[in-house]
Amino acid sequence: MWVITVHSNKSVKMFEFETEQEAKTIFEKVQGSKFLTEVVYFNDRRSAKLL
Repeated sequence: MWVITVHSNKSVKMFEFETEQEAKTIFEKVQGSKFLTEVVYFNDRRSAKLL
């Protein structure tokens, strides 16, 4: 899962995406102070194979 976090003067908003490509496309369009983060769940067997 990918998360975009956007900080403004009055609020913080978070948006979740299934794919990196989808998140990066939206990330380029969002204005303001923003962060793109990949969330990895270690209880996900697919993720455990990567480690």
